[in-house]
Amino acid sequence: MSDDVLTIREMCDGFDVTARALRFYEAKELLFPMRQGQKRLYSRRDRARLKLILRGKRFGFSLEDIRQLLDLYDVDDTHETQLAETLDAARKRLADMEQQRDELDQAIAELDEMIAQNAETLTKLRLTAA
Repeated sequence: MSDDVLTIREMCDGFDVTARALRFYEAKELLFPMRQGQKRLYSRRDRARLKLILRGKRFGFSLEDIRQLLDLYDVDDTHETQLAETLDAARKRLADMEQQRDELDQAIAELDEMIAQNAETLTKLRLTAA
């Protein structure tokens, strides 16, 4: 195989994804492999898109959000639109993640407090029963 194109197996191995995932991304119009009979061949562009898809998923973006951002690549030659929209989406996602973290930190603190109180109560009960 040329360095310019990879088979589905090479893509799976290179990105630690399943063939099913690649076919799913193709069905969702996120990847556009070339066809040689039944064989799918992935270009450098497909590899770059897959890298962005996986990163977007890791950051919690929906596949639709990812598709919309990827589609902006072809809007202008400077990619200014794509970069601006990606920056805006990333800022919003970061704010959401920070809020989730704050809520999780609060829940953890409350749970720690409940555990400490229950442990103290249990210790007192056991001491008085002894």
